Amino acid sequence: MATEDSNRQLVATAMSALADGDGGPFVALMADDFDWILEGSTAWSGTYRGKSAVRSQLLGPLFAQFASRYRNHAERILCDGDHVVVLCRGDVETRSGKRYDNSYCYVIRMRDGKMIELREYLDTALVEAALEPPGRP
Repeated sequence: MATEDSNRQLVATAMSALADGDGGPFVALMADDFDWILEGSTAWSGTYRGKSAVRSQLLGPLFAQFASRYRNHAERILCDGDHVVVLCRGDVETRSGKRYDNSYCYVIRMRDGKMIELREYLDTALVEAALEPPGRP
C-alpha cells in the first residue's frame, strides 16, 4: 500500500520528467482503469475513461496540435492521503503559431502507487482560443 509520501514522490517524479518534455513517466503512472476528467464546457471537456481512451482520445489529438515539445512545470504539489494536488503551468506552441501556456490544477487520486483519476481545472477560454476541437469517436 502506497503512503502519502510515496504518492507525492511518484507524482513529483513524473512531473519533473514532464517539465523536461518527457511525458513517459506520467503516462506510466496511469493505472489501466485511469479516468481523466477535464472540467468545463469546451469541446475537450468531459471524462476520458481508461488509460487507452485517455491516450487515444485526449492526449493523441492534443499533442498532434503542438509544434514543439510540451513541457509542464509543477509550481506546488500538495498531498493528503491518496489525493495529490498539483498546481502547474504548461509551455508549448501550437502548429497554428498560438501559445498554449495554460495554468492547471490537477487533483489526482492514487491507488497502489498508480493514478486512478485526474480531475483537471484549467483556463477554458485559452483552450477555445488556442486549440482546435478534438475528433472524438
